[in-house]
Amino acid sequence: MSPATLAARLLRRGAASSSSPLRALTRRALHSSGPAPLPRRLPAAASSASHWTGARRFLASQSSASSPSKSSADENLRRVIDSEIQCVVESEESTPDKAIDLPDDFPFEIIDQPGDQSITLKRQFAGETIKAAVYTNFDTEEDMNEDDVDDNDEDSFKPAIQMVVTVEKAEGPILEFDCNFNDDELAIENFRMLNRDNLEAENMYEGPPFSVLDESLQKALHRYLEVRGIKHSLHDWLYEYMMHKDEKEYVVWLKNMKEFIGN
Repeated sequence: MSPATLAARLLRRGAASSSSPLRALTRRALHSSGPAPLPRRLPAAASSASHWTGARRFLASQSSASSPSKSSADENLRRVIDSEIQCVVESEESTPDKAIDLPDDFPFEIIDQPGDQSITLKRQFAGETIKAAVYTNFDTEEDMNEDDVDDNDEDSFKPAIQMVVTVEKAEGPILEFDCNFNDDELAIENFRMLNRDNLEAENMYEGPPFSVLDESLQKALHRYLEVRGIKHSLHDWLYEYMMHKDEKEYVVWLKNMKEFIGN
């Protein structure tokens, strides 16, 4: 699949994402032995009653004008799905196989469950448990829009990678970092301390936004993550790994949809 095609698909997915539900799911994933649940599509913002009334009238007029049979609609959907699967597979086949080599001195265990949209990097470090949940739901909503996808400049498209890192000791609070990877840097967006007995506690003081912390404190927190293995040198490997995972999961998702339609 070309970068422009993937960009358009990620844009559609990004429009349905929300950082707060994602953070909550990440916490459950990082602190649970079971598989991580996938974020569900969030409802769109409420619109005026007149808008929805007009939409219903439009849909009703469309359905009354032409009502295809169930079998023809299902068959059409299967054909479209087959075409999309073929497009992705042919794109993959036309791309030379490229081994995704681990970075030097890579310290993490990779937890990659088929069907999950994320992977987890995990390691033990001097009595601490370090976990990083990395999501294929790239942060495209803020970084790009449809006008940014130029067919003449497809190779320049490289979305940022979202990562939620937790540092946990045998007891006491848990440190949590919201991070974004891009070509230039590993950016810490937010930093907080969590109550391990109530990860979703409301009204808990989480400190000021990371961007307003003293510059020396920001640098010290970056260094804190770096010595635990969370550093910018992971970017190229993570990007290739997550893009490859997204391709695989997309094909499986399409095949599952086709199987459902066929039953």
